Amino acid sequence: MRKHEGVCTVRLVRSLCLVVSIVVSGSAQPAIAQTEPANPIYSRLNTFGGFIAYSGTSSHMVLGYARNRELLGFGLEYRRRLTLGRIAIWQYSAEFLPVALESDPVVHDVLNQQTPTPLVLETDFRQTMACKSGTVNFSYSFEGVTYSGTLTDSCRRTWTVGEAFSPVGIQWNFRPRHKLQPVVTGHGGYMYSTRTIPIDYAGSFNFTFDLGVGLEFYRSMSSSFRADYRYHHISNHGTANVNPGIDSGVFQFTYSFGR
Repeated sequence: MRKHEGVCTVRLVRSLCLVVSIVVSGSAQPAIAQTEPANPIYSRLNTFGGFIAYSGTSSHMVLGYARNRELLGFGLEYRRRLTLGRIAIWQYSAEFLPVALESDPVVHDVLNQQTPTPLVLETDFRQTMACKSGTVNFSYSFEGVTYSGTLTDSCRRTWTVGEAFSPVGIQWNFRPRHKLQPVVTGHGGYMYSTRTIPIDYAGSFNFTFDLGVGLEFYRSMSSSFRADYRYHHISNHGTANVNPGIDSGVFQFTYSFGR
């Protein structure tokens, strides 16, 4: 009888050991599966983000002629991965700027006529070239009457509110197995403003495009920061009376997330 009980005890212990080993091995497998790969690819299928973009001036870089214009924008981005390679990742990119601000230099013109009768006239106007301050004296005769006085120009700035949307865009990320990735990007779209820009008689509806390079740093697989520099162009493409265009060098900083 005691021998039989001893055999049963041994079998019971073996059974318990088998159950414990199955439970331990089963619980260990998910932990192993959740371990991050030794050399992961930092990329997301769908990416969302917010950004701020700014340019402190403009000049005749390629196409535009309006000088000393400022740009400031706050926007949202969406990216969709199209191809995934060992060297580069190709993504569709779209950007929406619900707040797109453009600043023009304004010439404040004060005509102070002294003869033949005192007269003061003040006007504001925007011109393609940068504003210059100064005072000049004038004196001329017309039909036997002499007109003389001073003309004073001073510089001011005015901001125009608008919104912009770039539905056509691409972005390439290189070195996808590294957290720090070089970026090449480009977009095309439009900008609508509450008045004509960059000068009077231009257009309030303008086309836009940009080309840029930058760096994107992945904090984790799901979030990243990107800083890039872009050549940015605004033009009404001849749909208004005048089309000076704006060429700007824009700095953009973006926080992105997704999976």
